[in-house]
Amino acid sequence: MDSGASTAQYEVADIMRGIYGDGIIACRGAFSRELVQELRADIDRLFDEALGREGGALNRGPNRYYVEVHPERLRSFVAIASHPWVHAVCSAVLGPEWRIVEVGFDVPGPGAMHQPWHRDFASPPETVQRRRLSSLAFNLTTVDVTEDMGPFEIAPGTQWDLYEGDPMFPDKALFPRYEALAQRKLPKVGDISARSALTIHRGTANRSNLSRPVLVVGADAPDATNAIKHDLQMSRAYYESLPDEVRQHLNCRVVDQLEPIYQAHTIEGLKMGVTMGG
Repeated sequence: MDSGASTAQYEVADIMRGIYGDGIIACRGAFSRELVQELRADIDRLFDEALGREGGALNRGPNRYYVEVHPERLRSFVAIASHPWVHAVCSAVLGPEWRIVEVGFDVPGPGAMHQPWHRDFASPPETVQRRRLSSLAFNLTTVDVTEDMGPFEIAPGTQWDLYEGDPMFPDKALFPRYEALAQRKLPKVGDISARSALTIHRGTANRSNLSRPVLVVGADAPDATNAIKHDLQMSRAYYESLPDEVRQHLNCRVVDQLEPIYQAHTIEGLKMGVTMGG
């Protein structure tokens, strides 16, 4: 695939307007239902494995987990990483030398509670001082999300908010602002979104009897430092089999044999759920 030619269909101005404005954009129907069904099967298998291994699944609240995975365990990784929309968004926002630094998935299960409003990490100096975004988070749903399944909720434009205190968790005095801005996202199978992880957001309570697994792919600009929180690994054989357009955009360890992942991105403030409106 000629990545340069295929990404030309996406307007840089539209991408930048969305990411620098609301802080989130989406590409509807980017992937087939068949690909996502395959992805869901892989996630279900890897989730069962992670739950059976100490430290394999991070607690992100009651019955809510995050699992970082080896990309080669996902049969659809190359199709996702090489999608022209993903390339266009990363190139527009992060520059031509962007790198994938994280691959994992969130699983909000039945009974998951509201998360507190938060951003995924502290705003870095390039954002605080120079108003530049240096990372992106892509989310690909594996289910058609409904209101009772604990949809993702985001407060548009808040990637630029500066506040005192905890760099990730705003004071509760600011919650009315986020409640007023809040948008709930109800993506369908095949949709993918891109957002600044600095935009204030939360997972909401899952009142259904279904899990809502979502793939997470993190990308950095060359001067961002999120890679140190993760342990993206690939076996040498898999890495060497990848198309150049994927391989050149990876920040990973190439190993002879895959090692268990013990990721460092624990978020203590998410281990306790909150009640409605919190």
